[in-house]
Amino acid sequence: MKVRELGRFIRDQRGAARLSLRRLSTLAGISNPYLSQIERGLRRPSAEILQAIAKALRISAETLYVKAGILEERTDVADLGATIRRDQSLTAKQKQLLLDVYQSFQGGAAPRRGSVRKVAAAKRPRRAAPKSNAKATKKTTTRPRAAGKGKAAPKKATPARRKTRRNA
Repeated sequence: MKVRELGRFIRDQRGAARLSLRRLSTLAGISNPYLSQIERGLRRPSAEILQAIAKALRISAETLYVKAGILEERTDVADLGATIRRDQSLTAKQKQLLLDVYQSFQGGAAPRRGSVRKVAAAKRPRRAAPKSNAKATKKTTTRPRAAGKGKAAPKKATPARRKTRRNA
């Protein structure tokens, strides 16, 4: 039954995301009991509810649609390399970097070292100037300390207090 498989999948994804049932229901904008019923396979959610759950779990809504039986699983494999090469908005250098990164994740040919080093060097933060060996002077407080146990000196009387002391 597709509904139970969907519920188990959502529960597993929620566990992987370390979200409580209550937190996921809040993020998805659905009630806690309804989400619980979906996870137990008692309710079949609509496409809109699946989309909200997918957004809250940060997964593809298409994945949930396939699990729910709304969509059929894709069997065609998209050629990402060809898509990157056809993109007119990218420069040749950007295309090559994207292809290198993609191939490194796919276990394909190792990325060209030169281009990776240049990018890494550009992203590396600059080092601060070395500090001088001169000892830093310790700041001294301008407020005198009271004798004994490091307590601060008592506050001086304000003009209003002085008047009352004089009058008293």
